[in-house]
Amino acid sequence: MRVTDVRGVSVARLLPWTGTGGKPCYVVGDGTGYVSRKADEVEEIQLDMAYELLGHADGLLTEPGVTAPEIHFLARRLTESLEQVQRIAESRGSRLEAALARPEPEPEPEPQPASEPLPLPPPQSKSDTSP
Repeated sequence: MRVTDVRGVSVARLLPWTGTGGKPCYVVGDGTGYVSRKADEVEEIQLDMAYELLGHADGLLTEPGVTAPEIHFLARRLTESLEQVQRIAESRGSRLEAALARPEPEPEPEPQPASEPLPLPPPQSKSDTSP
């Protein structure tokens, strides 16, 4: 589920953790607040753990004599990690979509230089005006 505005653009960030009963958690804001910063930290930890787990899986699966319980444990951890990475991808994709849908601000019009007054015609001499 995504929180969207009338144009279908995401207006809330999906957080990298769930609430009661596994329900998704969202935060609304500009991405600079305390909750957003904590979410960034949690996402970084989750991604680091996923990379470490992949390295561990690669090593474990090449060892001879790996037991079924070890493979089962690895599969559970990989599943959990993949769910976290999927949540991160969904959250980041929604934020990217919202950023791309946001209209560009109108550029400020350049100030026009003050127009200079037109020069006055030279004064005519009295001899020029006689009939």
